Amino acid sequence: MIQPPVRRPVLALAAGLSALLLGCRPAVQAPEAQPPQAQAGRADRPRVVTTFLPITLFTRAVAGDCAEVSALIPAASGPHDFQARPGDVAALKNARVLVKNGLEMESFLDKLVKGAENPDLKVIDSSRGIATLENPEASGESKAEAHDDHGHDHAHDHGPINPHIWLDPVRAAQQVDNIRDGLIAADPACADGYRRNAAAFSGQLRQLNTDFEKQLAPFRGKTFVVLHDFAPYFADRYGLRAEYLVDVPEQNPSPADLARVAETVKRTQLKALLSEPQEGNRSFNALAGDLGIRISVFDPMETGTEEASRNPATYAEVMRRNVSDLVSAFR
Repeated sequence: MIQPPVRRPVLALAAGLSALLLGCRPAVQAPEAQPPQAQAGRADRPRVVTTFLPITLFTRAVAGDCAEVSALIPAASGPHDFQARPGDVAALKNARVLVKNGLEMESFLDKLVKGAENPDLKVIDSSRGIATLENPEASGESKAEAHDDHGHDHAHDHGPINPHIWLDPVRAAQQVDNIRDGLIAADPACADGYRRNAAAFSGQLRQLNTDFEKQLAPFRGKTFVVLHDFAPYFADRYGLRAEYLVDVPEQNPSPADLARVAETVKRTQLKALLSEPQEGNRSFNALAGDLGIRISVFDPMETGTEEASRNPATYAEVMRRNVSDLVSAFR
């Protein structure tokens, strides 16, 4: 379970520490990160700014030693609760590239980019060309229909499209490819390094998908319950159904939300509710006690630790834990 860090380390050390961290982390099931393929000792490495944790992990994996990567949002803060600081404008003013998830996940960016007054800044939208899932109201349903049979509004606060594409390893591999193409366009001198790094990491993501297909095949059609609406892409990939308690983590569940989830648990005979490590169990505690089931974890990776954000292998580690906990919840 990822816990918020005590202090934020100096981001300029990130690229040098990444290989060291890979050697001293405990053994996990995740694929080993490949050594960076780049032009060693480049004095003109471009400054690349990312938004939040998964985008930082993907960009570090592709950049290797080719670029200097730093995160706009501290790892312990997610895009839902980001508060801009004066230094954020300066970071964008001095950057050559900005990498974002897109799909309105980072709705605060337009104002920051405008304030940076950096006409040379290249913005990479990692969601470009990726198949997306609409929220109910965007597909033409009325407000009443979008509440479904239990009176719950499934429209996400981000906009008409659910933005959590990184939780599907196949779509995540497409994001990596978009980041590769954008970095090559901004820094063609290291094109071969970007291509090699992206190919190695995308291969790991596709292997993850193969493993998850086998693990989750016995549970196709089953329903699981998470805290907020981050799981549609993951559920869609593996033939599952995802229900959630609230639209975004900051919301408090209403009595109708709790009643709806309780009915879902009873109908599907689910054995656990899947909370988020960043939120703890506060939203599910009383409900789980009333239903006589346990609380497990599904980490959407919107936040984490600074150490985790420096190691691209974090993505596979967290996703393998998520799938393991989900299988336990079904059983």
